[in-house]
Amino acid sequence: MKKIIYQKLIKPILFCFTPDDVHHWFILAAKIIGKISFIKYILRLIYGAPKVPVTVDGITYQGPVLLAAGFDYNGHFTPVLWNFGFAGEEVGSVTAKPCAGNPPPNLARLIKSQSIQVYKGLRNDGVEAIISRLKKTSYPSSFVLGISIAKTNSEECADQAAGVADYVYSFRRLNEENIGDFYTINISCPNAFGGEDFASGEKLKILLDALAAVPSKKPVYIKMPITAPWEKLQEMLKVISASPYQGVVIGNLNKNYNEIDYPEEIKSQGYRGGLSGKPCQKRSNELITLTRQHFPDLTIIGCGGVLTAEDASEKMKCGANLVQLISGMIFSGPQLINEINSSYAKSLRL
Repeated sequence: MKKIIYQKLIKPILFCFTPDDVHHWFILAAKIIGKISFIKYILRLIYGAPKVPVTVDGITYQGPVLLAAGFDYNGHFTPVLWNFGFAGEEVGSVTAKPCAGNPPPNLARLIKSQSIQVYKGLRNDGVEAIISRLKKTSYPSSFVLGISIAKTNSEECADQAAGVADYVYSFRRLNEENIGDFYTINISCPNAFGGEDFASGEKLKILLDALAAVPSKKPVYIKMPITAPWEKLQEMLKVISASPYQGVVIGNLNKNYNEIDYPEEIKSQGYRGGLSGKPCQKRSNELITLTRQHFPDLTIIGCGGVLTAEDASEKMKCGANLVQLISGMIFSGPQLINEINSSYAKSLRL
């Protein structure tokens, strides 16, 4: 029934408006709902998912599903998300300095292709403002808070040394303030000035060596590109495997527009940014499988094209320890988290 209500009533209304506007309204709603216990209670009654504890790198999650980075880039949704059954989220990506991002529109729905075209450009309030906000945020201790860290989207940070310093500043400040249960180093944003300038083995080692000088007791993951060839990805994975860090998120948006099912949907939007959802699914699963085969000790968080409970199950069969999603929540509805948790619980009983 919840799925029918979303598909037949809520989704058609939301899709009458631009995704940029809808996201802005969701932020306003989250600010209000986060302060009203009764509404959160109602949301839990409707959408709350069964608890299925999963322990990864010393952290116990109440289920295998997290909200991926990119949706809650300023940490406004943290008080609300757990009521929908999410075991945790990644806030961000956050950067050392406030970043206005790219000019709107930043989002476009590719409905037949089950994808969101994303062109945000790392918009966020900056690490200091987000630290301050999260310090004041109330949420259950069982809800796992991850922070995705990227470099500020500006010309001065395109220089390698400046880019490293930008990452290190955010990483150091988050650890100093003890904000977040784990961190993800986003080296694969398709919308940043200078592109993916740390997405190579040699340059990634420089960045990870610099980050390793910052005292940290939290798990750290690296968010990987999915359009890079396996040989290049393997070089980066060797560096990560030799680092003090725990694993990877596979992966980021698809930047290969030839892999979209309905290319005619792109024409009105233009070829800019990256593609979420279905265009990421095949590549993500293939890379998760290869990573698990060649680097069995790395933790893998699977992200990209989780639109159904079956998609989440496939990610875990490929080797993912946890899954992340955004587009699935938009196209399938928020009841998807409950469906994944229920399916996962059933698989454990078999």
